[in-house]
Amino acid sequence: MRVHNFSAGPAVLPEEVLAEIQRDLVDYKGYGLSVMEMSHRSAVYQGIIDDTIASVKEILNLSDDYEVIFLQGGASSQFYMIPLNFCADGQVANYVNTGTWAAKALKEAKNIGKKMHIAASSEDKDFTYIPKENILSENPAYLHITTNNTIRGTEYKTDLDLGEIPLIADMSSNIMSKPIDVKKYAMIYAGAQKNIGPAGAVLAIIRKDMVAKINPNLPTMMNYKTHIDKDSMFNTPPTFSIYVIGRVLNWIKQKGGLEAIEKMNIEKANYLYNILDSSNFYRGTVVPEDRSLMNIPFRLPTEDLEKKFIAETARKGMLNLKGHRSVGGCRASFYNSLPMESAQTLAEFMLEFEKKNS
Repeated sequence: MRVHNFSAGPAVLPEEVLAEIQRDLVDYKGYGLSVMEMSHRSAVYQGIIDDTIASVKEILNLSDDYEVIFLQGGASSQFYMIPLNFCADGQVANYVNTGTWAAKALKEAKNIGKKMHIAASSEDKDFTYIPKENILSENPAYLHITTNNTIRGTEYKTDLDLGEIPLIADMSSNIMSKPIDVKKYAMIYAGAQKNIGPAGAVLAIIRKDMVAKINPNLPTMMNYKTHIDKDSMFNTPPTFSIYVIGRVLNWIKQKGGLEAIEKMNIEKANYLYNILDSSNFYRGTVVPEDRSLMNIPFRLPTEDLEKKFIAETARKGMLNLKGHRSVGGCRASFYNSLPMESAQTLAEFMLEFEKKNS
């Protein structure tokens, strides 16, 4: 029996996709070997990665103005690759600081010697909201945002419009969770392990006019153009992770695309938010207008009750509800693949736990 997995990542995958992978694991589609054993130079694997990229373009409605590549090294590697590639001498890398991962990204720009500017921050209120005004530096190379903050549970509800200034977004924890206006972004990147696949691959979507700005004097592997020119095949890509991503993207299409996925995500999140809004026992930690559909942090009256809550949910097959070690409390991650049943089960338990412990 499968548990209810509320992990912030690596996260739950669709059970239908896992069953499909299981069927193909030893012998992929009758070819007599697993995708894990397959040459990335083979025609069969080329078909897999081509189909996966085509699905990215279809789901996000990407125009020919964008390149789609897969990388390794996690989203954290993009924290330094982005300023290396796109912040030329004399320019300033601009960032919005909305919590841990945004702070790590801006720190990397500083570490490699780039001029860096914080255009907005929610640190003044412990990262419980999304800043509504960005004050950019002179000569900005780009503005970098984190569209969903996994630890703090805040999320951008609309796509920023910066006009000619490039907007770069870390969408690791809400990629493919709702429709977006891709035209407003110069680059989108996302670690796969939260919403579109297993750990090991990063999806990067880069507007072609940004490619022309890339610093050519970079180490080969640090240059986005290297991977674009070789269609993600400059070196051996994370073949199995990309294959699974392709399966998950097919699942999204079968569910009806991003409009249908968003509707499901809203319904799931409301199971928990309705409790937080009506309870004097549980307390949400984010201002309502900026609450994430993906990651929902909350507190109980005491830390002892939080420990009891986490222990009892675990015994009932609801796992990974402990808050991030940096903030404590509880957190439920409601990614695309979390079944509706899991959200319902958690909500029912929370009401029962409140009655017993109030």
